[in-house]
Amino acid sequence: MTAALALLGYALLVGVLAPLPLARARWTHRAPRLAVALWQGLTLSFLTALVLAAHHLAVPGVHLHLGLVGLLHLCGVDHPGGLLATGPGQSWRLLLPAAAAAWPLGRYAAVLIRTARHRRRHRTLLDLVAARDPRLGAHVLDHDTPAAYCLPGRRARIVLTRGALDLLTPQQLAAVLAHERAHVAGRHHLARTAADALAAAFPFLPLARLAARETPLLLEMAADDRAVRRHPRAVLAAAMYRVAGGPVPQTAFAAGGTAALLRVRRLLAPAAAPHPALRAAAALTAAAAPVLPLLFTCGPVVP
Repeated sequence: MTAALALLGYALLVGVLAPLPLARARWTHRAPRLAVALWQGLTLSFLTALVLAAHHLAVPGVHLHLGLVGLLHLCGVDHPGGLLATGPGQSWRLLLPAAAAAWPLGRYAAVLIRTARHRRRHRTLLDLVAARDPRLGAHVLDHDTPAAYCLPGRRARIVLTRGALDLLTPQQLAAVLAHERAHVAGRHHLARTAADALAAAFPFLPLARLAARETPLLLEMAADDRAVRRHPRAVLAAAMYRVAGGPVPQTAFAAGGTAALLRVRRLLAPAAAPHPALRAAAALTAAAAPVLPLLFTCGPVVP
């Protein structure tokens, strides 16, 4: 019981208190990829603590010890009859930790399937009404409103409207395409889906709410950073300004969008990268956070 209370307290700390300073931190916009990794690390840490707490509540007399044997012990595969933790006829006790794990995983699968279905429908429509331009590696939609976006996934599509092609200069067009390709290459939709799924599973949790709010913006900034490796910042900023008002599907990544002004300012007035010590601390936290809850269950615990 002591371990379960400690784990629940830790989950409360990670799910309620830890996201607040991270959401207000200024360095995150200067290192968006690292910030996304940290949000994901906190998410995994919260879910791990939740599942382990459910395990200890269901089977309070069993504890996890260090090493591979401990992990097998937790999974119940270190016993000839399986499920060592529960004993004969007590497998029902694993329903609580199984439910704690299945709920967020199920929401992730549901969000992934739903967004994939929407993208597939939009992709089918694009194949009917848009013309593929091999030179650009994009589909061109005959619409006067300037817009640029990508539908990520296994069969990704980069979409430009005729209005965007008429309005953007060749340099601006190249920068926009580089931005959209960065989303596809980075598989950014998976991180966005994970954040949306957490918000769907725990809608009142600050960690879930703030991660779902911050992750899309950070991913856009990460794509901006990759695009400006080969294209001038001012060129990409001007292109974003010109296509900011274009309509895009909800499940797509847009070069413009509602946060375009913030991203334009960031591009035109770049701040210094975070201090190496801060980057190292954030990276270490992101990597260690998912396994930190195991420390509450390692070694002898008094039930």
